[in-house]
Amino acid sequence: MASKREDDHNEPVNEQAVANKYATMRSELNQIYSKITELEMEVSEHSLVMNAIQPLDPSRRCYRMIGGVLVERTIREVLPAVHRNKEGLEEVISRLNEALEKKKKEIADFETQYKIRIRKSDGETKDENGRKEGSSQGVLVGPASGSE
Repeated sequence: MASKREDDHNEPVNEQAVANKYATMRSELNQIYSKITELEMEVSEHSLVMNAIQPLDPSRRCYRMIGGVLVERTIREVLPAVHRNKEGLEEVISRLNEALEKKKKEIADFETQYKIRIRKSDGETKDENGRKEGSSQGVLVGPASGSE
């Protein structure tokens, strides 16, 4: 009988532990998503810089921020470094995408193991693309009337 009471007492704690672990896993997934987005923005910036300086004279002076310090260099020196940085960022993004897929699978396995289902709030539904519908608030503007 004492073990039965202990099991009853441990069950809510166990559910809470499962919920906490699930929330942690979802948080990690969101962190990976945000890091990938951040790095993709940096790759885009590197591409813009490369496209802007590539047609210019290689001996022309340009400035590059290195560790918070603005350094004067030539385009000949800067262009390969920017290209290497871009390639490095792309490699990190591919690794993060692999980690993202691994984390998604881990979360899916965790959901099936503990029979977790996400409840949607009443005011919103999601379509196949994951966009929310029905919960946005906007302004509806009618046609301008000519007879004021």
